[in-house]
Amino acid sequence: MARAQALLSQYRSVGTASRVNDASPHRLVALLLEGARDKIRTATAAIGCNQRARKATAIQSAYSILETLRITLDHRAGGEIAVGLDAIYEYCNRRLVEANAMDDVERLNEASSLLGEVQEAWSRIGATVQ
Repeated sequence: MARAQALLSQYRSVGTASRVNDASPHRLVALLLEGARDKIRTATAAIGCNQRARKATAIQSAYSILETLRITLDHRAGGEIAVGLDAIYEYCNRRLVEANAMDDVERLNEASSLLGEVQEAWSRIGATVQ
């Protein structure tokens, strides 16, 4: 069973690497947003199962993804949009830290919802870019 799990994990890793290697910069941001929301869902499930280590790891991963998105913002070219995204990512990270400390699913849901709005807007931009 453990061998099957290891192979499945390896397969997923290769699939993810392939998606990243073939992705445009716009698609990379979309993948990061998707990844952050996925980690938030994992943290939410972990809270429900009282799996503290899993919750903390998932929240840390989501936090790191959002920090990556923050540091890659081009404030000169992005202007007000970059400033707004930076504020959203920073706010979501604060909510993640609070959710981790308090096992608060509502804070996780709020962060996921905000990122969902960004993700939706980003996908609409992608349709015009391509």
